[in-house]
Amino acid sequence: MADVKVTTRKSRKLPTTPRSKVRSALRQLFLRSRERAAALKRDSYTCQSCGRKQSKAKGKEFDVQVHHVEGIGNWEMVIDTVFDELLCSPDKLRVLCPECHEKEGLCNTQMTK
Repeated sequence: MADVKVTTRKSRKLPTTPRSKVRSALRQLFLRSRERAAALKRDSYTCQSCGRKQSKAKGKEFDVQVHHVEGIGNWEMVIDTVFDELLCSPDKLRVLCPECHEKEGLCNTQMTK
């Protein structure tokens, strides 16, 4: 039998998820949220400042955006919370089968509230 040469490649991935990726994921969550859709529907896709309506007509495209009236608050704190609570160190994570994970319970009860 011929010898098979096995090479291993080192992963170039960062040890943690980049903050920019978390920010992007949160933005995408908002852009697809029911809350955003409800605001657009409530205001008939119309700018509440100038009255201009969103249009998809060819040559007359115009988009409206949804603005947080009270601001988002401390955006960096939101991202820090995601890292602290969800994207924590692998040392604080365990791999479990669904049944054992169910027995642990804590994660499931917090997520359903």
